[in-house]
Amino acid sequence: MLISILSTAQIRDSTQIKKVEDGIKYPQLQIKGLFQARYLVGMNKDVDVNGLHHADGSGTSNNFMVKYMRVQVRAQISKRTEVVVLANLADFKNDPKSRVLENAYLKYTFNKKLAITVGQYRPWFGIEETYPIDIIKSLDWSNQYTEFGKLGWTSFQIGLSATGQLEIGEIPFQYAVSIVNGNGKNQVSDNDNGKQYSTRLVFGLSKKYSINLGINGGIGEVLSKKIYAVGIDVSSLVHFDSKWSLDMQLEAKQATNHLLYFAVAPEQRTGSPDQYLIRGAYFLPNLRYEVNHRNLSAFELSCRYEYLDTNFRSNSNPRQTITPMFGLEFLKNYGARIQLGVQFDRYKNSIANTTQYNNNLFIIQVQSRF
Repeated sequence: MLISILSTAQIRDSTQIKKVEDGIKYPQLQIKGLFQARYLVGMNKDVDVNGLHHADGSGTSNNFMVKYMRVQVRAQISKRTEVVVLANLADFKNDPKSRVLENAYLKYTFNKKLAITVGQYRPWFGIEETYPIDIIKSLDWSNQYTEFGKLGWTSFQIGLSATGQLEIGEIPFQYAVSIVNGNGKNQVSDNDNGKQYSTRLVFGLSKKYSINLGINGGIGEVLSKKIYAVGIDVSSLVHFDSKWSLDMQLEAKQATNHLLYFAVAPEQRTGSPDQYLIRGAYFLPNLRYEVNHRNLSAFELSCRYEYLDTNFRSNSNPRQTITPMFGLEFLKNYGARIQLGVQFDRYKNSIANTTQYNNNLFIIQVQSRF
């Protein structure tokens, strides 16, 4: 028995064993973070900072808030395998049950043509899924990104994805094929047997001007009802010289608004879910000047125009949003920056005591990524 105990004690903990490939020891850990806070001032006395109208004039018209306090841990456990965890600690201020944890996935890369991702991640279905919030060119995600996230096509979802890079002749293109539950992040299980299938193709049309054309499509089933989503987007980056550059994004999407369909009482529904459709588009130009001063790296000027109608076929009330922003970057790669801007929201019909009401919002936002 003593010999057995001694021999067992000499067995190393598997978590302490480092694997060596091509002279590199694994696992390798990388920790990143983001702090982002903002001050909001509602410029309409009867509309609060969340855009909700109060007929009695109540509501909070100014507010300090911490939007993100993210911590990401990336573990490269072999040459081809990585595990990523991303949490937003600022979400503890809300009910954390279905929040806080954002990314939690494993990715295995066979080669540049094929990589498999499984877990909770952001399936590619547009331009905005390809970059994080900390390098966004405007105040926040577009309105359509937020709505399509609720519908299960964008934002953080649980499922499986295949991605890669290929070439058609001299034209490079990227692809992503995803299958997800479609009911958001941090869910114990899917809420039905249906799944949502989506595909994204991105074609590099011009290397000189970084012009990319994206085509998105998806089908699925929710509570035995068929749904779909389509989208198209164009992006480019033009360098005028070593200091001035212009980044442009144009994106449009349309999908079944199944959440709205199921929110209506069965006896009041009109036809199939395809009678409840959402349609949106936005254009975001961003002008950047590289200062490269000791205390100031660059400044940016952007103005995003958005159009969104969450039910254009049955009960149309489109929302138009214009968000001019001015930003100062103090550390390279958005390591530290300050943004100032105004968000102008206009509805075809303002509805009292709802968020569908005309309003203006002034924003000061600071961030630091590390």
